[in-house]
Amino acid sequence: MHKGKKRRSVAISMLAALSLALSACGGGGGNAASGGEGDAENPVDLIWYTIGTPQKDVDKVMTEVSKYTAEKIGANVTMKMIDWGDYQQKMQVLVASGEPMDIIFTSSGGFDYVQNARKGAFMELDSLIDEYGKDIKDTIDPAFLEGSKVDGHNYAIPANKELPQQEVWRFNKTVADEYGVKTDGVRTLDSLEPLLKTVKDKAPDITPFAMDKNYVPYVPYDYVIQNLPMAVKLDTTDYKIVNILETPEMKEALTTMNKYYKAGYVAPEAATTGSTTDLMTSGKWLLDRAQTQPLADNSWSASYGYPVVSTPASDAIITNNSVQGSMMAISANSEYPEKAMEFLNLLNTDPVLRNMVDSGIEGTHYNKTADNRVENLPEAKNYDMPSYSLGNNMLLYLNPNDPENKWDEFKTFNEAGVDSPILSFNFDPKNVSSELAAVQNVKEQFWSSLMTGTVDPETYLPQAIEKFNQAGLEKVMAEAQTQLDAWKAENGK
Repeated sequence: MHKGKKRRSVAISMLAALSLALSACGGGGGNAASGGEGDAENPVDLIWYTIGTPQKDVDKVMTEVSKYTAEKIGANVTMKMIDWGDYQQKMQVLVASGEPMDIIFTSSGGFDYVQNARKGAFMELDSLIDEYGKDIKDTIDPAFLEGSKVDGHNYAIPANKELPQQEVWRFNKTVADEYGVKTDGVRTLDSLEPLLKTVKDKAPDITPFAMDKNYVPYVPYDYVIQNLPMAVKLDTTDYKIVNILETPEMKEALTTMNKYYKAGYVAPEAATTGSTTDLMTSGKWLLDRAQTQPLADNSWSASYGYPVVSTPASDAIITNNSVQGSMMAISANSEYPEKAMEFLNLLNTDPVLRNMVDSGIEGTHYNKTADNRVENLPEAKNYDMPSYSLGNNMLLYLNPNDPENKWDEFKTFNEAGVDSPILSFNFDPKNVSSELAAVQNVKEQFWSSLMTGTVDPETYLPQAIEKFNQAGLEKVMAEAQTQLDAWKAENGK
């Protein structure tokens, strides 16, 4: 789907942003563009909920952002951040209670995009994009907008970033070097053992394998619903949906994780920890697993303030999870949907706004060392944002070690990705919604403790499988299989 699509360069994005800025200036602060409420003198207030550890300087930065957006589109912006481990649950409560909000971060794994689009939490965006977000179509890789449609419609604007999903092992290079840990030849979970043992034996105060409760061992399957046990093997020929907990690959991985946990390589509280931010700040860790992108090591090193290096843990696969990995929806209850779309249009096309949201205030959080290059100042620790979740990444200024062709490397990486066999298949659970709710409850009970190795799979895996089946997992899988078979026939797979 993504092959051979015409891609626009950052230069064109900048031209689009410039023409947008000029048209906004000519239209009395952008009010002419919307024909609705809000201008530079009387801006409307947009409320933006997004994922990530709440940062000390968010309000300070948003005050500066609002000065800019009030002038451009007649809107102020308030950002509310919810920590990684709490995002899904808290957003469900806030949306259900009708809390005022305009823009919502969503993804396949964080406040589930497809399910919430179908439940009516998000506004359908097709006509809003055509009227107030035209530049987005010229800026974002078409594969993102196409691959993130639900039942033929767009309900969120995907971040323009890496298209395939590739897992890597990340290493704190300072710790690795100090204890003589060599990362050559590391790929599988089993291959980590000697490295973890070395650091455990030599440095008891360092966590060898950093993880939080969202960790799941990598196996070569694509999940039908992210982090529920239904999946299809990446090299499938029959498109059969299996219970991931019954696969030999996952059984082996969970056994290894339990061995690592018992050996003390994993923090005792891993299954209940919301994030590893404190470990990353202290630098007292050897390795973890993360999703990568081109030159990610530079970004991680700049963010943490010490060198991070990585090595592949999987192939680069284009999945629903990667296409829907970072998106901005407009709340179905938004008071100002047109203005919210104007903001998303600006965020994805205007380098000034995009970099302010990402890096903070020039001279406070970072200095520019060239037109498109920045270095962090000490205050950056008060505004350390997850770049991937905040819009078009290809407008971001370069970090000190980034090559000039960084965004060209992203395009090359995107073109080389291999499609998952079930890319663009979105399961509709309406016929099994009560079973799915019961399955989710079982997941809360067993998943994190199994995946982090906290419990012995010999005992707990059969119990979990039985509990999942009692909750109706087999019925959910049968319904998913029926839909997948129909989708396969319809798409000539």
